[in-house]
Amino acid sequence: MIHNVYVHGMLPWVDWRRLLGPGDWVHEGQSAHAALPTHAAADVDARLRNVAIGGSPVVVECRPVLPRAAIRAARTTDARRRREASVGFTRPGVRLDAEGRISLTPEGLADELAARLASREGGPPTIVDAGCGAGGNSIAFARAGCTVTAIEADAARLADARHNARLYGVADRIQFVHADALQRVPHLGADVLFIDPPWGADWSRSGMGAAEFPLLGLLATASGRYGRVVLKLPPSFRVSDLPGAQAEAVFGLGAGDARRVKFLVVQLRP
Repeated sequence: MIHNVYVHGMLPWVDWRRLLGPGDWVHEGQSAHAALPTHAAADVDARLRNVAIGGSPVVVECRPVLPRAAIRAARTTDARRRREASVGFTRPGVRLDAEGRISLTPEGLADELAARLASREGGPPTIVDAGCGAGGNSIAFARAGCTVTAIEADAARLADARHNARLYGVADRIQFVHADALQRVPHLGADVLFIDPPWGADWSRSGMGAAEFPLLGLLATASGRYGRVVLKLPPSFRVSDLPGAQAEAVFGLGAGDARRVKFLVVQLRP
């Protein structure tokens, strides 16, 4: 059976071709539609059900309505596919606690972000990583040649970050600071302030705002001390909460998350 599939709520900065997958999609504004066989239509429905990107709910309509058996099969397939997600650290011997594992930026995506930042600044910038966790982003920044100040309030997690940086051979390019970023960052300065606030495992897929991330309070103190602010935020974050922000939806690198938005990169000039 062929279904007419309509997807609404895609913001202009989201790569809709990658999000939607195969099909003769016709894109119009924030919507797209295509005629798909049952299994393909059910796959789109399963991947995008109850999802918001940039604070905009993504709505999928299928006509005729999908059979229940097809919906159940697609959800099962999607759950299995999630197991083949982008890899965190790739080197053996790294140390991660439960929170560090949840918050870690997959290595390949961290390296891509670091490379773009280094080239955009006209050379490796100085970076303050406000809340470095187990060190995933700080290590990637250092591997790209940046000079990094990595701040972490949890002493054990900071020790993990130091250990992991030594494994990757970049410990000499990172200054590790045991402190509350909200207290320390306003007294520092750099080309880039990077903030990856903790989300937790149960972050809301349907929408989150600036008020839910205390670390974003640093934005009010960044002016004059940092040339640019780069945020890594949940896919559902309402970008409209940050006037003047430029957002990018970052997709996974693994077979199971290549069509899934892993996080948003949001950039601002303080």
